Amino acid sequence: MSRKGLVLFSLAGIFWGIPYFLIAIALESFSTPTIVFARTAIGAIILIPYAIKTGAFKPALKAWPFVLLFAALEMIGPWFLITEAQKHISSGLAGLLIATVPFYAVAILALLFKDRTALQPVPLAGMAIGFLGVGIIIGIDSIVGDTSVIWIGAVVLAALGYASAAIMANRKLGEVPIAGTIGLSMLIVSVVYSIPASSFIPQEIASNPPLESWLAILALGVVCSALAFVIFFRLLREVGAVKATLITYVNTAVAILLGTVFLSEPITPGLIAGIPLIAIGLYLSTKRPGLKKIPRRFASYGDPSS
Repeated sequence: MSRKGLVLFSLAGIFWGIPYFLIAIALESFSTPTIVFARTAIGAIILIPYAIKTGAFKPALKAWPFVLLFAALEMIGPWFLITEAQKHISSGLAGLLIATVPFYAVAILALLFKDRTALQPVPLAGMAIGFLGVGIIIGIDSIVGDTSVIWIGAVVLAALGYASAAIMANRKLGEVPIAGTIGLSMLIVSVVYSIPASSFIPQEIASNPPLESWLAILALGVVCSALAFVIFFRLLREVGAVKATLITYVNTAVAILLGTVFLSEPITPGLIAGIPLIAIGLYLSTKRPGLKKIPRRFASYGDPSS
């Protein structure tokens, strides 16, 4: 990997590993609808002018039904589920569960589309091992700890939404420039969440949130929603889809590290037992035979918000 590729790889891994930490901070002062509204509104303000300038916005408008579906699968549902779930589970666990997106992509391609590349033994084995790791985390931590299975399930559902959005975008939005797709998607999501957020924002502002809460919201919009996409797409052009998907490991490490060091989140027995299996599963499921049908632009989402 070139020096430029290494820099882009590091930045993408970090920028898509910190949203869970920032969400935990923002939740101390803001509601879930406010957080989703603010980060998408900020992202739209940054990306839409760029998309208009580069001619990427008009194609996205023409494909608006599929952009709307993408926005629902990628942001409207998942970003609410992840943010709300972090009231009940650790940021590190949320990051780890979202890192399993490739498993669901392989499963969808294999089960729904009968894709031969996804039906290869190696990616299928990786998917099975990864699911086993997730199951171990849920089983152990629900027994020996206070981890809520419901909210773990919410994050898993968000990861499934990410995988579905990626495959749908590959099949229906392949010719639409990514800046237009993401910019218009964020605009749609911000409009959707402006209604529920409006009932919380006056009270939240009146409560005089601390500076760190405002900075967390700003960073979620600028760094984790807009800038991270730009960096990741440059990484794809520099190193290719296969190497780029390896940022999944960095995302997870960053999420767990920040949660442990700055939020005093424990490393639970379930995480200790499940992380090695998920890591092995990710490696096997993201081998080239299982990635050919996953679009280069959407092959590895670390924030959903990845």
